[in-house]
Amino acid sequence: MATSLGSNTYNRQNWEDADFPILCQTCLGENPYIRMTKEKYGKECKICARPFTVFRWCPGTRMRFKKTEVCQTCSKMKNVCQTCLLDLEYGLPIQVRDTGLSIKDEVPKSDVNKEYYTQNMEREIANSDGTRAVGQLGKATSSSDMLLKLARTTPYYKRNRPHICSFWVKGECKRGEECPYRHEKPTDPDDPLADQNIKDRYYGINDPVADKLLKRASTMPRLDPPEDKSITTLYIGGLGDTVTDGDLKSHFYQFGEIRTITIVQRQQCAFIQFATRQSAEMAAEKSFNKLIINGRRLTVKWGRSQAARGKEGIKDGVSEMGTRLDPVPGLPGALPPPPALDEEAPANYFNLDPSTSPAVMNIALPPPPGINPPPPGFGPPMFHPMGPMAPPMPPPMSMRPPGQIHYPSQDPQRMGAHAAHGSRHGD
Repeated sequence: MATSLGSNTYNRQNWEDADFPILCQTCLGENPYIRMTKEKYGKECKICARPFTVFRWCPGTRMRFKKTEVCQTCSKMKNVCQTCLLDLEYGLPIQVRDTGLSIKDEVPKSDVNKEYYTQNMEREIANSDGTRAVGQLGKATSSSDMLLKLARTTPYYKRNRPHICSFWVKGECKRGEECPYRHEKPTDPDDPLADQNIKDRYYGINDPVADKLLKRASTMPRLDPPEDKSITTLYIGGLGDTVTDGDLKSHFYQFGEIRTITIVQRQQCAFIQFATRQSAEMAAEKSFNKLIINGRRLTVKWGRSQAARGKEGIKDGVSEMGTRLDPVPGLPGALPPPPALDEEAPANYFNLDPSTSPAVMNIALPPPPGINPPPPGFGPPMFHPMGPMAPPMPPPMSMRPPGQIHYPSQDPQRMGAHAAHGSRHGD
């Protein structure tokens, strides 16, 4: 919407003239040497409909050209980027940020009220130092835990890619590699992310990206306090060798009076007991999933009572923290419980059949060197029964399975016991 000097100058004092845009790192691109084109009063703002200075640039190689969409006044009122309309501090949609900070900034939508509201905001921006937001956002006291978890810490340059080539989708693109658009299959047209409106994003209503992030925030893990009100102890894991007693005390004393701090060096953990339950709940809420001391991310959990500590454990493949443990392949299963011991029954150490009577088993051994062994079946008996229920005869030596070792010193017949006994009676 370029205008000449001779055109109508009515209300031109409200038109915006800027030297540099308000952009996020993602929209600006990773190239530090960037070239921009500046068009004074080139378009009207898509929110307040006032002419403003339009900037256009290419954020990087094989990226699409980008330009500013809203004026700097609308950008400062919401503290957002002029191009993507995402928050400059967290990189999140306005709807997610306002929900996390529990603020409700009602911007008028009619033309007259919108112009009056914009003029008041411009006056407030001019009187401020420019280091903090204005309006309801500037009155927000502190940040939200949800915003810290969802915030994007690094630029997402993939968002600057070109749009999909519609001719390639229809099979009619003839430019090949020279085509500045992407040759990829489009997403599902029923996907809610495919239908986005810039005004809905600015006003924080019906934003599909914000709805997706809010659903993700609702499914994030959280630390619920135990039902036992007597528990005032927190478990701190992953201490390592750098975190000391003083470091833990300097961080947790702000939540309330600390009764004891016990550090277990072998397990690299600590137990912090507070004087009141309220102090322990506040410490758990403020420290869960975001406690970093001396560059180490620490684990925060609730302690357990002494009565429940002895009863809880791993039952049916479920650990005490509620996580299911998968079986490790290659390891044997759980051993069966030992049988109940009967004090009156005799101990059976060799797992013998109780129906058979005890017998002394003498195993026939090979003859000493120099003597030929007898034929199979003609040698001395291998068992000498000591009662009527003697075990059956074992197979000969030649038919026994390999691996059995017999020592001559174990056979009483080879030691002259019977010969000596007979000669003694003959005398």
